[in-house]
Amino acid sequence: MEPSQVAVIGSGLIGRSWAIVFAAGGFKVKLYDIAQQQLMSALENIRQQMKEMEKLGVLKGALSAEQQLALISVCTDLKAAVEGATFIQECTPENLELKKKIFSQLDLIVDDNVILSSSTSCLLPSKLFTGLKHVKQCIVSHPVNPPYFVPLVEIVPHPETDPSTTERTYALMKRIGQSPVKLNREVEGFVLNRLQYAVISEAWRLVGEGVISPTDLDLVMSDGLGMRYAFIGPLETMHLNAEGVSNYCERYAEGMRLVLNTFGPVPEFSGETAQKVSQALSEKIPVVPKVLEARRKWRDECLIGLAKLKTQMKSD
Repeated sequence: MEPSQVAVIGSGLIGRSWAIVFAAGGFKVKLYDIAQQQLMSALENIRQQMKEMEKLGVLKGALSAEQQLALISVCTDLKAAVEGATFIQECTPENLELKKKIFSQLDLIVDDNVILSSSTSCLLPSKLFTGLKHVKQCIVSHPVNPPYFVPLVEIVPHPETDPSTTERTYALMKRIGQSPVKLNREVEGFVLNRLQYAVISEAWRLVGEGVISPTDLDLVMSDGLGMRYAFIGPLETMHLNAEGVSNYCERYAEGMRLVLNTFGPVPEFSGETAQKVSQALSEKIPVVPKVLEARRKWRDECLIGLAKLKTQMKSD
């Protein structure tokens, strides 16, 4: 059953983002939160974002901003919010007990066709869904912020999740223009954060050991690896940097092992290195709300430009 109506539980940053993504895909969206004032604020924020994207020419979908906005309604009653929806995306704060409470409530009011999906970035499905009557319909759909321009979604099943739940979720994400990936089993940090933390960990060690400055470290990624990784992943990089993966391993395996064996222990992310990194980044981007917000806006504008480029390249 293909959903034409979805429910988004929680109207914070991620909830608003999901509402925009689903509306762009032509779905009716019921946005739930406990406070009407919060919902009104969320709607106004969504309106501003959509109008700005329309103005910039990056609004997704065949509908205008006003038509997409008309697809989004708000609700403070959980049962009413999920009525008629066959896909529910939970977007409450990253608190295990809070999320378990929400899913326990949903478990009592949904039927056997609805998919119960969480946006959690780090809580394992086995911790979220175990014991629910509808556990076979439960799954994690972890987005990347901002989901509208960074389309990856990690789909992570509970050990008891029915394969059809995974397939339906994957198909839905493709339909709304996201880039879903399926994990075969749950793992701490899922995949995106495991890769991200591996990079952060080695970056921290290199700065802490005085090999390179914090600002130059970031330049290695932004003007080096990051440019390549915006279009191809590490495994395809191996494939293209030699005559295929097998040839790459023949050439470089010994050197890779030599380097990897010099990696130190997991950092504490505190102390002298934390001060050094903080000072360098604060000099570049002062920790002042207006300055941080301006830098985030610049980052998002860069992502918008990159997203447009990648879309154009696909169409070509």
